[in-house]
Amino acid sequence: MSIRKFNDKEPSIGESVYIDDSAVVIGDVTLGNDVSIWPATVIRGDVESIKIGDGSNVQDGCVLHVSHAGKFSPQGHPLTIGKGVTIGHRAVVHACTIGDYCLIGIGAIIMDDAVLEDYVMLGAGSLVPPGKKLESGYLYVGSPAKQARHLKESEKEFLEYSAQQYVHLKNEYLKQEKT
Repeated sequence: MSIRKFNDKEPSIGESVYIDDSAVVIGDVTLGNDVSIWPATVIRGDVESIKIGDGSNVQDGCVLHVSHAGKFSPQGHPLTIGKGVTIGHRAVVHACTIGDYCLIGIGAIIMDDAVLEDYVMLGAGSLVPPGKKLESGYLYVGSPAKQARHLKESEKEFLEYSAQQYVHLKNEYLKQEKT
C-alpha cells in the first residue's frame, strides 16, 4: 500500500491529489490540494512532519525525509515545501524549508535546515549544504550550490507555469483512473 500510517501518525491528503501507485507516503505527511507525487517517490514522515503546499509536484524517484530530535539536533528538523514547487526527478530533499514557486533541478540534494526562499531555481545536480540560505529571485548551481545570477522575469513566470502544467498533467492521470 502506498499510503501508510506510522505509529499514531497518518498522512493527510488534500483534494484532487495524485499519488502514483509505486510511490510511498508514510506517517506525519500533509499534502495540500492539487499535489502530485510521481512514480517511485518516497515521502517518509516517520520522525518529524512533512508538509507539501498546494499545487506542488514531486517527480519520479525523489526521496523526501526529515531528522529526528536527539542529541545532535535537539528540535529535530521537519520538511516544509511551499505552494507551486516543482521537485525534479531523483532529487533528495531532507529536513529543510522550501518557499513558494521554487524549482529543484533533477538530481539535486538539499540538506538539513537549509532554506530556499520563494522563487529560487536550483540547478540539476546541485548540493545545498546544511543550514545554507538561498535568496529569493536567484539561480543557484553547483556543489556546494552558489548564487549564479538573478532570475529573469520569464524564468520566474516559468516557475509558476511549471507548477500549473503539473496540475494539468495530474488531472489527466486522475481522469484516466476514473475510467
